[in-house]
Amino acid sequence: MELLRLLLNIIWLVIAGLWLALGYVVAGIVCCVLIVTIPFGIASFRMANYALWPFGREMARKRDASEVSTVLNVIWLIIAGWWLTIGHITTAVGLAVTIIGLPLAWASLKMIPVALAPFGNEIVHSDHPREPWRF
Repeated sequence: MELLRLLLNIIWLVIAGLWLALGYVVAGIVCCVLIVTIPFGIASFRMANYALWPFGREMARKRDASEVSTVLNVIWLIIAGWWLTIGHITTAVGLAVTIIGLPLAWASLKMIPVALAPFGNEIVHSDHPREPWRF
């Protein structure tokens, strides 16, 4: 199973991961230009990491998420979330054209909730859904 995840992550990185991560990095840089939106930039950089290597990881709601994260997610949606979601949908459609690209298209679609609501959520191991992802 680990070998399959590694293979899918490498294929993903070459075909779609670099481009999607670049979108998150650009959004993060734009958000870091203003001091007020630095938390959005940090969240965007965190999502870029997930976009580079998605297989074996998934999104889970933080146990201590508050109403503030909901407000931040609404602001994020207006600033960059919907642009990044369009990128994920476009990537998924392009990948789904081939049979080999179907698992990659699914990975792109599973990242849409992350693109829409990065606050109050964390990326966790798929095998251990409550253990945060660490390098």
